[in-house]
Amino acid sequence: MDMHTVVVGTSGTTAEDVVAVARHGARVELSSAAVDALAASRLIVDALAAKPEPVYGVSTGFGALASRHISTELRAQLQRNIVRSHAAGMGPRVEREVVRALMFLRLKTVASGHTGVRPEVAQTMADVLNAGITPVVHEYGSLGCSGDLAPLSHCALTLMGEGDAEGPDGTVRPAGELLAAHGITPVELREKEGLALLNGTDGMLGMLVMALADLRTLYTSADITAALSLEALLGTDKVLAPELHAIRPHPGQGVSADNMLRVLAGSGLTGHHQDDAPRVQDAYSVRCAPQVNGAGRDTLDYAAVVASRELASSVDNPVVLPDGRVESNGNFHGAPVAYVLDFLAIVAADLGSICERRTDRLLDKNRSHGLPPFLADDAGVDSGLMIAQYTQAALVSEMKRLAVPASADSIPSSAMQEDHVSMGWSAARKLRTAVDNLARIVAVELYAATRAVEIRSAEGLTPAPASQAAVAALRAAGAEGPGPDRFLAPDLAAADTFVREGRLVAAVEPVTGPLA
Repeated sequence: MDMHTVVVGTSGTTAEDVVAVARHGARVELSSAAVDALAASRLIVDALAAKPEPVYGVSTGFGALASRHISTELRAQLQRNIVRSHAAGMGPRVEREVVRALMFLRLKTVASGHTGVRPEVAQTMADVLNAGITPVVHEYGSLGCSGDLAPLSHCALTLMGEGDAEGPDGTVRPAGELLAAHGITPVELREKEGLALLNGTDGMLGMLVMALADLRTLYTSADITAALSLEALLGTDKVLAPELHAIRPHPGQGVSADNMLRVLAGSGLTGHHQDDAPRVQDAYSVRCAPQVNGAGRDTLDYAAVVASRELASSVDNPVVLPDGRVESNGNFHGAPVAYVLDFLAIVAADLGSICERRTDRLLDKNRSHGLPPFLADDAGVDSGLMIAQYTQAALVSEMKRLAVPASADSIPSSAMQEDHVSMGWSAARKLRTAVDNLARIVAVELYAATRAVEIRSAEGLTPAPASQAAVAALRAAGAEGPGPDRFLAPDLAAADTFVREGRLVAAVEPVTGPLA
């Protein structure tokens, strides 16, 4: 477990801190300013709770039941009940890293001092994270409006010592037993606290932040595999010239072209073999790689802007304002996050699609400019990478289905009080699958392109130094080179891990310098 400590203050957090806590087990501490802000906002809530006038979330019911004024003696029960009743998720368990991101981001909002939660509740949230206790959260239950209600409710249930959770050893046990084993006292919720623990975009935001981290690596990897495919197809690198991309100044396009150009530096395969082939220009999947990869990069940059705004936000309803007012609002609506989650699924699908087209070109003897059919050792006796492309095509087909936006849908809930919802959680869940698939798709192109580069090398042509580094590292990782047919799935799995863990980028950067 990483001993790095993330200090949670009053002004939000960073994407790097989310990843550190969610994936790497970083410890969490509350700043003194956060503790002071929590105490100050709680005084405001306590004062309002003592008044006879009803205040939403403090002394009323919730959602469509907000018109009922709740008497003092029933308010603790009200807060317990909202957590218990809203912990209504179903389906498979959500991944540990998603739940940790969810809990950490809810703590981030609580620590802002705008929720009215007591300092001891926030400290218990930090204690649960630091103990490695992960509430059992289910796939279905959030509509992405009024926040990720069911997922957050399952987390709040753990704070109360109820429901099930996973311990640091990976065993699921009753939450009360786990809290006791780590010396954590369950919280007894007071006015507004149950609602404040449930009402945020934290799950979809956590998944957005982690998807962005993964996609950054995959986009750089896809620039490398595109360069390898261009090289293996004896394409021209003249289309990557900076002056061509300067006259269409999309930032991501220039970055992708520069990455590809640096990977291809010193290649003996590019630029001068086309005189021997009946082509004037390379196919779009080769020639337009910077335009497609770059447009995706620009979409990632926009999504990162949205994520940074959410990371600086305090999302709750109602909120405690510095002047003492407690006001209802609609900030819990997940639309801003849901839209970019869907945007990312679209660009990931298109990136996967162009990768697959280059793979197919490498395998087709009619379009590969002299490569053997399916890159087979003895075509006919050997099938080569024929079915690897089938697998890649199946993944691309699913990516296209996953690109259908969730945020364009809405099903009214809460007796039409919550009559327009974002479906942002659903957008985030399908994006996670899309990111997983994209890593596999890039890995198949890498596997095919490196085999093709090695075949060219055996013919006496000299690949770029960066290409040679990529080939050597992939082979060392367990994905074998050209030769007779063998059990292919282990090679593809090794290539997948190699790409997913960022090892392709790490392999070429000593030659190219840092790639963007």
